[in-house]
This record gives sequence, structure tokens and C-alpha cells, in this order.
Amino acid sequence: MTASTRRHALARLACTALGAAALMPALARDAQAQDFPPRKPVTLVVGFAPGGAADAAARLIAKKLSENIGQPVIVDNKAGAGGNIAHQYVAGQRTDGTVLLFGSVGPLTIAPHLMKLSYDPFKDLAPVSGGVYFPNVLVVHKGLGVHNLQEFVALAKRKSIDFASTGAGSASHLAGELFNQRAGVNMVHVPYKGGAPALQDLLGERIASYFAAPPTAMPHVEAGTLIPLATTSLKRPAYLPNIPTMAESGYPGFEALNWYAFVAPGKTPAPILDGWNREIVKVLNDPAVSEALTKHGLTPQPTTRAEFAAFMRKEYDQWGAIARARKLTAE
Repeated sequence: MTASTRRHALARLACTALGAAALMPALARDAQAQDFPPRKPVTLVVGFAPGGAADAAARLIAKKLSENIGQPVIVDNKAGAGGNIAHQYVAGQRTDGTVLLFGSVGPLTIAPHLMKLSYDPFKDLAPVSGGVYFPNVLVVHKGLGVHNLQEFVALAKRKSIDFASTGAGSASHLAGELFNQRAGVNMVHVPYKGGAPALQDLLGERIASYFAAPPTAMPHVEAGTLIPLATTSLKRPAYLPNIPTMAESGYPGFEALNWYAFVAPGKTPAPILDGWNREIVKVLNDPAVSEALTKHGLTPQPTTRAEFAAFMRKEYDQWGAIARARKLTAE
């Protein structure tokens, strides 16, 4: 081999080595993307305080996920700002599949219309699957002296009445604002950090009314300590057969559903998102899990990633129209 031939051969070897080195990071990323289920504990972040509907559903689902994937799935409550604190936190987390968010209608589709957020729900968070949905139930304390929706509206037109929510921009907040619009009243919004503290003040008669989640309200309704006036679904849910809907109480077409769904940090690789979608859908379709959720007044909503992305966009457009009509801003 001549000196010139040796130089050419060495140059070819150097190029091959450089090419292989350049491929290594990409191969490592691909290997990481395929690493599902995760090989270490998973955190499921919830944006509300323990004791409410979101927390109850998340813990029930997390338990079954943990059993199925063979890793702990730990619920982490990061309450505050109507759930926005949790959503902002997850938007900046690692993308290896070890952090998920039990996202909610408020921060994902309502809050962007009311305030400037440090994250974009459609860019910084990635849809994984629907979770659960349920209507709100308008409940009042016994001391208010009303027994049906008509009496409540009449009272609200005579005097100032307040209503609790799980935070500015939450589903319970927008349900109240939609009711203000439809009923021609001007109830005062009082935001809380979650369903449990809102319910505590309602039971203590420090707040007049609350568009509550059925799991938190119904035990007190059944005990006779709270009075239910109407649900915010178009039809009576099977688990609330004796409570009229807003639609049948004089407000046709009134619908304000609350929902929680699974999202991940925005740059999470598609194979990991697909893996989590399969596992979450499997859990939501599990008969025992579905029955337990239904007993809590929650309807499972398993979807594909694309189906949930389309649903989220539809909700964003719908609540944006209400926010503009009511001229709502963050409080």
C-alpha cells in the first residue's frame, strides 16, 4: 500500500468514526424514547388540594397504573391559582415519562383567556388521554333559606350572593359566570384552592353557594346539610336522578362539564406518550376502576391522543366565547 493509499484509507476511517460519533446522541435519544414503562417511580401531579374530586380520581387511577406498570405512581398535590401552579410546574419538567399531570379544564382551556400564563397549554403540554368528566352541582347551605333554583334566582336578584369555586378560571368559576349570564344575576365570585376548602366554608355558612363536584357535595346533600338546586349537565346523571338540571329548570341548553385529563411535558417523545395512552386507557376501561369512579360521580373518558387534543381545542373555543362575553379577567 502506497503512502497516498494509506492516507486515503485513514481519512475514510476517520470520517466513519466521526459519523458514528455524531449518530450516538440520536441513538441515545431514540433508546430513551422507547424506554417505556419508566424504570423509576412516576409522579402524577394534581393541581388541587387533597380531598376533592381531582385528588380522589387521581389516587384511584394512580393505584391501578402502579400495579400495571410495576412502578410506584405517586400523587403530588400542587394546589393554587385554580390549578395553574401545577400546570406551569409540569410544563417545565423532564420528558422521560416519569412526570404526568392530571390536567383540568380550567388551566388547559379557560385560564388562557383570562390571564397571561407562563406556559402555553397547546405547546408546553402534550395531550395523552381523557380522564374523567362530571357535571357541577349548584348547592347552598340551609341557612340561605332557598329550596329550589327559582327561589335562589329571586334571592340573587334582591341581594348580593356569592359563589365559591376551585379558583379563578376553573370549571366551577365558569359555571357560575355562565349562570350569571343566563339568569341575569350578578353573583360575586370567591375563589378557593380546591374543592375541600370551598366546601368547608359552605358548610360553615361563610359562603352562600358553590358549583361543586358531585363527589365532594353529595355526602352532605344525603346527610341533609346542603341543599342541591340543579346540575350543570344537559341530562340528569344516573347517579343524581333526583336533582333537576339547569336545562329543565328554565335554562335550555345550559351545560358546563368539569373534566380532568392526562397530559405530559410538551416535548415528551411520541413513543412515551403512546405508551402512557395505552396504559391509561387500559386502566379507565378496567371494570373495577370504572365502577369505583362511577360511585364517586365521575364518568371515565378514555380517548386516543388525537381525540383528546380535538376535545381540548373545542373546549378552549367554547369557554373563550363565554370569557369574552362576560369580560372576565383573572382576579
